[in-house]
Amino acid sequence: MNRYKNTRIVDSKYTETLYPEIEDKETDIYIYAKYGDRLDTLAYKYYNDTSLWWIIARANDFPGDSLFVELPNRLRIPTDIASILNKINKR
Repeated sequence: MNRYKNTRIVDSKYTETLYPEIEDKETDIYIYAKYGDRLDTLAYKYYNDTSLWWIIARANDFPGDSLFVELPNRLRIPTDIASILNKINKR
């Protein structure tokens, strides 16, 4: 797991990562968060990759300062991650 794989490096220094907007799609899944749910564990459950937690955070307009999900909360889980990853790799 490389946390900075989508972060640009300028002059040997990491810059901020600019994540793409994630549009609503008919294929998205909606769930209700349970006590103890975290974005990284949800990413593992749906994407088999904990490092993709930011997709769920971005799709639900979370600030990104915590992996924990506040309750009650209905979450959108995007399923078309290939197009999302394609967008971030083009930056």
